Amino acid sequence: MKTKEDFLNGQILLIDKPLEWSSFQAVNALKWGIRKKFDLKKFKIGHAGTLDPLATGLLIICTGKFTKKIPELQGQVKEYTGSFTLGGTTPSFDMESEVDHTFPTDHITEELIQTATKEFIGEIEQIPPVFSALKKDGKRLYEFAREGIAVEIKSRKIEIFEFEITQIKMPKIHFRVVCSKGTYIRSLAHDFGKSLQSGAYLSELRRTKIGDFNVINAVTPLVFKENL
Repeated sequence: MKTKEDFLNGQILLIDKPLEWSSFQAVNALKWGIRKKFDLKKFKIGHAGTLDPLATGLLIICTGKFTKKIPELQGQVKEYTGSFTLGGTTPSFDMESEVDHTFPTDHITEELIQTATKEFIGEIEQIPPVFSALKKDGKRLYEFAREGIAVEIKSRKIEIFEFEITQIKMPKIHFRVVCSKGTYIRSLAHDFGKSLQSGAYLSELRRTKIGDFNVINAVTPLVFKENL
């Protein structure tokens, strides 16, 4: 059993974030659980890398003195699995918004899909989604998007180390990606659709690894609170 001192001195907690929870909600659930259990007034806690509400999987949460390790953990290589749905695009590049354009998929073969993955391996320029928490002129991009204001978003260099198609069940294709910090899998979905002369959006996402940390060793926030 962990003691109050353990949490204050610093812990790295591996959480499996449930679907539709924000990363902030997951941190908050742990924060209140730990504060209540040990009757703590002040207590440092934070996560090392956001997951969208529609994504599940590994969230690293640091407590106490280990919150200093957050930047180093954020910089680690990440692995994701999930699915793209071909033949359509959405403004948010995922299922948070409705399909706004549809595209033909009859020409897409398994060979074309496998060939397209090769274009994305290595260092590439990627434009982040307009529905993202990145800031421009002191305002988050999704705030501009929700107001219908078009803004120019600069591309940035990211690196994709592995990109593998694990199953094809048209219009869905399942994938596994190993990538650098700052990679948006939603943008990858969007760009992948374009490279197939079609459209695509992210329909499922799970973060499975961050550096050497694996989601198989993680627990949900509710299980964590029960185990306290």
